[in-house]
Amino acid sequence: MIISSIIIIASLILDGLLSNFLPFMVGNLSIFTPLFTVVSIIIIYPFFRKREKNKYLITLAMTGLIYDLLYTNLLFLNMIVFVILGFCTMLSHKYLDTNFIMILIKTIALIILYQALTSFYFWIFQVVPVSWNDFLYLVEHTLLINIIYAELGYILIRILPKKYLGLSIN
Repeated sequence: MIISSIIIIASLILDGLLSNFLPFMVGNLSIFTPLFTVVSIIIIYPFFRKREKNKYLITLAMTGLIYDLLYTNLLFLNMIVFVILGFCTMLSHKYLDTNFIMILIKTIALIILYQALTSFYFWIFQVVPVSWNDFLYLVEHTLLINIIYAELGYILIRILPKKYLGLSIN
């Protein structure tokens, strides 16, 4: 639990730091747009044992609430989205193996799902006008650095002793 908390806090801090230094306006996104807190959903999952799935979802809900308060000012949006992404992570981990290629695929799927859910919310409630081109632009400009972050996180997890992990990682 301590290691997963450190990963979440580091991800929240890195999201804030990098978003201050990289352009973040529609039509002017850097290809290094961070969503490290979203990627940490995949990274922290192995630290929760099978009996601790509720603790994992509560951790994600609290992380989403903190993310809402710090970065988006849309109360409860990311809290709900993070829990949905947590369920998807649990399902993908149940049916798919965990290795470098699968972490890559899971990260891409999670980022696309996150962008789809938030874009759908923006479209439904007319918070920001979002089109398919905007959605694809957001996805393509958030993938590169987040995939690198997920792979580095996976490498760091493999280095940790097995006693800290609740699940097996290949």
